[in-house]
Order: sequence, then structure tokens, then C-alpha cells
Amino acid sequence: MLTTPESTMATTPAVARVPLGASLIALSSGVVWSFGAILARWADGADAFQYLLWRSVGVIAVMETIARYRGVPSMTFRAYRSGRWMIVANLGLFLASLAYVYAVKTTTAANASFLSSITPLAAVLLARLVLGERLTRITAAAIGLATIGLVITVLGDLQAGNMIGNIAAMASSVGFAIYTIGVRSDPQADWSPVLPGYAALMILVCATVTIASGKPLFPGFADVALGLAHGAVFIVVGTLLFNHGSRHVPAVPMTVFAQTEMVFVPVWAVLMLGETPAVATIIGGLVIFVAVVGKALLDTRQPA
Repeated sequence: MLTTPESTMATTPAVARVPLGASLIALSSGVVWSFGAILARWADGADAFQYLLWRSVGVIAVMETIARYRGVPSMTFRAYRSGRWMIVANLGLFLASLAYVYAVKTTTAANASFLSSITPLAAVLLARLVLGERLTRITAAAIGLATIGLVITVLGDLQAGNMIGNIAAMASSVGFAIYTIGVRSDPQADWSPVLPGYAALMILVCATVTIASGKPLFPGFADVALGLAHGAVFIVVGTLLFNHGSRHVPAVPMTVFAQTEMVFVPVWAVLMLGETPAVATIIGGLVIFVAVVGKALLDTRQPA
């Protein structure tokens, strides 16, 4: 779940031709990410902290293997030696990942997906506060519409057991927005160390919480395997696909393509988990989808 700087959107010509191959790659990134929520639900023998610990191990293993293959220094160490904004990005992604997986474990997959998909709108609000970026009328309208969608989704799922998960899903949007602010601070920098950087922090925190709660670090082979696969395959591969696509596809279409994760998570939940979203969840999710995608499309009409 990534976002695109609003300032970049404003400079993208509305008539730019979008390469088909790169577009399909960008679209596939969201599909790849969407399977992660299903894996987290399948790992029902592990709580969020145990699962995230092993997911993070998978992320670091692959990213450090890539760094060694390329002959570059350790990405994990670079994540905390590249300035304060890199650390901000690490902390943002840490919050986003922890909150999202916790949401998937405690509420429906559809709710977790829909409520966390407001990241682009949360990002522009933080960009206004932190970076002083302009808040357009389109953005303000999109935020208002998305808020209506959030209210519909949450009010349709007021059971006490799910409300904490709903709050966690919204918190994940804030985390991803913080990560986006870090990336916006220097669009030309290499932000690849953030993946193993946040994963290292996740291992430290999750291991501490798991041990303190008296639970085993190794919850079971199946749960560990699911966590490792989620990190090594679905997180890393999805991110690499998205980054590759973003080199050739303008910012506005990339914002739209990123929503494929939001669309496919509820689909997989129905097909693989037998979980049918509530009517209010579907309506609220559609309202949020219209707000996010509509803003991206309308931004192309703004003058540079």
C-alpha cells in the first residue's frame, strides 16, 4: 500500500500515454500485495506480533540477498544511517504494517482493506502540515467524501470485537502517510533500505512483546512458513513491481493502480475465507474508492 506525492501529480500531463506493459506491472503489484491479508488470516495459530516477527525475517532475508548480489552495503544498516527522514520513513512503515496486520487479525479483511485505503488522503493532510504543500479544493472534497465512507463502514460493524481492528486499520493509513512524507522529503533518494529497516525494528519489538507475554517465538511451522512467504514473496515482490512500474507510469495512474489491493482483498476473502462483507462495508468501501480514485483523476485537470 503506497502513495504518490500530490506535487508530482500536478506536473503530469493529462494527455500522457501510459505504457501498457508498465501499467500491467503496476496493477499486478496491488494484486500481489492483496494475497498478504489472506496469508495473515490463514496463520490462525500466531497472533499479530508472532506473525509480523517472521514476516519481517522474510523481508530482511530477501532484501539483504539482493544487496549482496548487487554488491552494495547492507540495506538494514543503511536504513538508520541515512538521515532523519529515512528514520521517519522506517517508523511510518513500522506503524502501518503493525496496525494493518493487527486489523486483519481482528476485523474482516474487507474492513481492514477499505479503512486503510485512505492513505493517499491522509498523506496530503500530513504533507500540508509538515511540508507546507497546498491543499486543493479537490483534495478537500475527496477527504470529506472519504470521511463519509469511513463512517458508513465503521457504523456497519459496531461489534465490540471488531472496533479495535477498525481503528487499527485507520491507524495503518496514518503510518503509510508518515512513510510517504519521508519519501517526499527527497524524491531522488534511494528509499529501498526502508523495507529491511522497518523489518528490523519490527523483529525487535515483536520479539520483546511475544517473550513478555509468555508466548513462543516459534508459533508453529505452518504459521512461520506463511509469515516468511508473506514477507519474502508478497511484500518484496509487490513492492519491486510497483517501483518498476512507477518509473514508466505517470503519478496519477499509479495512484489508481495502487487501489487494486483494496479491490482484490475482499474478493480473495470471499473465495478463500468464505467471508462475506456486510452491505454497509461494501457501500462505505465504494465511497472511499470513489474519493481516492476520483481525486487522482481530477488532479490531471489542474494546471501545473
